[in-house]
Amino acid sequence: MSEIRILPDHVANQIAAGEVIERPAAVVKELVENALDAGATRVEVEFRHGGRSLMRIEDNGHGMTRDNALLSLERHATSKINEAVDLDMLGSFGFRGEAVPSIASVSKFTLQTRAQADELGTEILVNGGKIVHVRECGRPIGTRIEVEHLFNSVPARRKFLKRDRTEAAHIVAGVRLYALASPGVAFTLIEDGRIIFQSPECPALTDRVAEIFGRQLAEQLVPLKADEGNFHLEGLIGRPGVGRSTRHEMIVFVNGRPVDNRTLNYALIESYHESLPKGRYPPAFVFFTLPPHEVDVNVHPAKREVRFRSEPAVRGFVIRAVLERLRELGGGGASNAADGYAPNPMPQFEPLPKSELRPISEHVEPSELSKSANAIAQRSAVPRLGELRQAPTDGPAIESIQPVTEKREMKGSRSWRFIGMAHGSYGLFETNAGVMWVNRRAAHERIWFERLQDEFKAGEVAGQQLLLPVPLELDPVASAMLVDRLEFLTAHGFGLAEFGRNFFRIETIPVWMEPADAEPFVRDLLGALRDGSFPADNVELARESLARLACAKGVRLPDSTGESHWRALLDQLFACRSPHSSPVGRPTYFEMSHGEVSRRFQK
Repeated sequence: MSEIRILPDHVANQIAAGEVIERPAAVVKELVENALDAGATRVEVEFRHGGRSLMRIEDNGHGMTRDNALLSLERHATSKINEAVDLDMLGSFGFRGEAVPSIASVSKFTLQTRAQADELGTEILVNGGKIVHVRECGRPIGTRIEVEHLFNSVPARRKFLKRDRTEAAHIVAGVRLYALASPGVAFTLIEDGRIIFQSPECPALTDRVAEIFGRQLAEQLVPLKADEGNFHLEGLIGRPGVGRSTRHEMIVFVNGRPVDNRTLNYALIESYHESLPKGRYPPAFVFFTLPPHEVDVNVHPAKREVRFRSEPAVRGFVIRAVLERLRELGGGGASNAADGYAPNPMPQFEPLPKSELRPISEHVEPSELSKSANAIAQRSAVPRLGELRQAPTDGPAIESIQPVTEKREMKGSRSWRFIGMAHGSYGLFETNAGVMWVNRRAAHERIWFERLQDEFKAGEVAGQQLLLPVPLELDPVASAMLVDRLEFLTAHGFGLAEFGRNFFRIETIPVWMEPADAEPFVRDLLGALRDGSFPADNVELARESLARLACAKGVRLPDSTGESHWRALLDQLFACRSPHSSPVGRPTYFEMSHGEVSRRFQK
């Protein structure tokens, strides 16, 4: 039986570094938080090669004496709290005392600091957790920390780091997040000797958001301010109808600390229940303030997760505040949106124009169907996702490779009797066995999904040059992802050109896309990449995901809803390899038998 022993300090620090320091951005985060806690009004961050070779954080805070500087390298040494009860009155970013010794244990760590009462500063050099020297140095009041060769003492961790551009993007995103949290502090960010951004003190949150996330987003936001008891909510939220495919632009601060909290995030989403479609998220930059004893920040070593003493009270306050603001803008939903409930209206039947009415017994000739489909296909010189095109008639017939049941269904669909359209989305046909319901959108998505799959596989993706390029401004992480996948997008009909840092121009789009859809489509694609729902390494899976996203985001249903439209739609649907469902698994049609109808009427 092995003996129990106490681990050496440098081993314990390296283990703690596995929780606190997962990548270079985490180092910058911890040291920037320390600078802000030190009362700094100016913070400068510099890094090289994605933070692998160098990270430097310098501030003009109150600095440290020689003894305090040495003590800061010990585990659980902190100036933020003295007793456990102090956690209930916490007003600082840090309090654990783990970050600095953990960073010093896995890098070459240089600390220079000077307090106001000292004439000379102190320099401490630590390499892999071992102190190399401690000496005096000349420097202004404040602290300067350099972290070189991160994970040099644990090389296995270096293998898990991403490419320099990706790691740099996470650093830039993190620094900008704290610049947003502290608009009264001037921030400077330098990458590989080049200034990325230099933001002075910004009295208005709108100005800081415009500097960090771009003017395009800032112009889509409106101010929010609400008070209720000890709760205070202030910030900027998106106008009704302005949404994103991910939550990356939905940022919440609790007592000045950027956090990830399900209660606040879902409260914001529920508030937009009737202002945004399902699956879209509002851009928001909100600061939620409450007494420190009402929130627990001691949940996770990274301190990004918090818990509230009264989750329902917080949720209700945020929903009421946001809904009230949306109502003022004319885009708020009813009060039941706060409960996540929206009533579904009863289906309405759309009468057909007299010109399209015909007796049920009238037989439709195949030649007439072909003419109808061809007429619809030629409505525009540039085909769109929502427009029908006549299925190819030369070469081997597609139906020859379908299962027997599908061939029978396709042939039998010509004898279905068209009844009308229900609720603007469903086509009703009378069959010998009952009533067939056809989902118009799901059918269009299935047709175009297989069509795009074939075009992607054959490398025959046509693009159209835009007369006026569409500007696209992104955050650093999304920009890095876009640059890494420009070649893939170019091969599939897109043409994007860099036009400055984090700024692009969409110059070419696939022929199936409307120019107005170009910017939101690219943003949604990047959002899927960040969420991991879009495969990045497998080309075949990436093509399939791109086709599925194109169908979900780009389908524009034709205006025509007459019988000829529905029959041409059925012809193309049953020529598909998998006509029974849409790309996301929704049924394209189902049959309600006579027996089921009789049971419902208790016959």
